[in-house]
Amino acid sequence: MVKEKYDSVLKLGETLQIKNGDVKVEGETLHVSGQAATPYIKNILWDEIKKIGGQTPSDIIADITILDNSIYHKHTVVSGDTLGKISKKYYGKSSAYNTIFEANKDILDNPDLIKVGQVLTIPNR
Repeated sequence: MVKEKYDSVLKLGETLQIKNGDVKVEGETLHVSGQAATPYIKNILWDEIKKIGGQTPSDIIADITILDNSIYHKHTVVSGDTLGKISKKYYGKSSAYNTIFEANKDILDNPDLIKVGQVLTIPNR
């Protein structure tokens, strides 16, 4: 029953390519573990868990570690992206675009000139 309740979390874990994933049911508690690539990926998974179980779900124990804590995420630029839009996605505010620009000066010369396909480092805040 509890496994079915959190089915969307398990599917999301597959989509997000959580490594070394493990799922066990013990009584009425679901135990999940695995490794997320970045803190951003872990946050997406936790948001889904909280969406289903509330802020402090008591029927799931999730042990999700992070493979790379040195950055928040990697973002591949798509058509229509700006540093402001990317900043809004990851930091919740577009005004933090300069943080992303500064972290990517090795591939960016101008914060207004990003190209589709570029992979940008999104630094930890």
